[in-house]
Amino acid sequence: MELFETTPRKSTPSLHVPLAERVRPISVQDIVGQEHLLDEGKPLRVLIETDQLPSMILWGPPGSGKTTLARVIAAHTKAEFHQLNAVSSGVKEVREVLERAGKNRKHLGKRTILFIDEIHRFNKAQQDALLHSVEDGDITLIGATTENPSFEVISPLLSRSRVYVLQPLSAEHLNRIIERALHTDPILSSQSIVIEAREYLIFLSGGDARMLLNGLETALSLTKPNEEEERIIGKKEIEEAFQRKYVRYDKGGEEHYNVISAFIKSVRGSDPDAALYWLARMLEGGEDPKFIARRMIVLASEDIGNADPHALTLATSCFTAVDYIGMPEARIVLAQAATYLASCPKSNASYLAIGEAMSDAKTRPDEPVPLHLRNAPTKFMERLGYGEEYKYSHDFDQHFVEQQYLPEGLNDKVYYRPTENGEEKNIRARLNAWWRSRKR
Repeated sequence: MELFETTPRKSTPSLHVPLAERVRPISVQDIVGQEHLLDEGKPLRVLIETDQLPSMILWGPPGSGKTTLARVIAAHTKAEFHQLNAVSSGVKEVREVLERAGKNRKHLGKRTILFIDEIHRFNKAQQDALLHSVEDGDITLIGATTENPSFEVISPLLSRSRVYVLQPLSAEHLNRIIERALHTDPILSSQSIVIEAREYLIFLSGGDARMLLNGLETALSLTKPNEEEERIIGKKEIEEAFQRKYVRYDKGGEEHYNVISAFIKSVRGSDPDAALYWLARMLEGGEDPKFIARRMIVLASEDIGNADPHALTLATSCFTAVDYIGMPEARIVLAQAATYLASCPKSNASYLAIGEAMSDAKTRPDEPVPLHLRNAPTKFMERLGYGEEYKYSHDFDQHFVEQQYLPEGLNDKVYYRPTENGEEKNIRARLNAWWRSRKR
């Protein structure tokens, strides 16, 4: 457990303090990016400046400014401010803070803010331990996470917090951060530094300010002054600093969408070899394997559907396995799922069907439920005819009887039109044999 310092930084920072820490903003005005939250008059900025913070979850990619925001809040608030890291803290540490916060409120009338970095790493029991104190107002919780809070934060805690979404930093933002470091850091500003491969440095950082500054600092340490006492940072030094070659894949930019699009369309187009290539491109570029697995779950229903109902089961199992084991072994599971889905017969019949049905539900008047389909839990409802003349399917041959299930105004409507591909060929034949009054 740590209590953030709110005193100004020393004017002569130690060489042992990383550059990213030395130039970390200490005021809202110094923060680069997140203009939708922090520009003049924007909601989060107003809450920080007026010291009226609610419990909140800061959700954003690595290096987008979550911890920096917490530091700024620590510098501005009159509340007692504590920090826990979910990786190294357990229920014991949480309870110690909560006990102190309760005493602060009851005996001193003082607020307590608890910042939990990587809150998604807290399990349900650890998150449950926070709930009572948040409800009672003993603490104002600020959680930081790189994962979707809808999946990683328990619902009761999420419903009592505001979620602020931080966006990946753009190339323009990262360039401003470089300039700020070169001109304001006492160590860097005392040297003559030329970054020849600036765009490459920005690209490899992937929108992560911390990675950007760490890469710059490492590249600088690999660079010796020339005769003019200049340190020139080129592509070679940047590659050595990041320990990887150029991979044209930006997780937060256009190439991210281009490559995932190529992957999806290759699977849809039944080309397992192309699917494997684009999968490899994403993994080599550092894409979250769970993102790829989620996309395959959607694809299994949208593009394969009932042509091979097992595809959805396999895609869902793929996500579970990837979540369990992580990289690098997750690549094997992803490859198995991608090649299977690419090799499946294809159908988008169920996808088209729900689209048509949703359109009717949205644009047509609400049709009354036919009387024979209504439940009749009371005698009064029975007298009104609820459930009357309903035919119980299991009482008939093949456990099927033709009767009206759609409302009167849609009785002849057909949404689902199975194809002749894979298992849907059998489904089509079965439905045609049953529903002789309808044309599919």
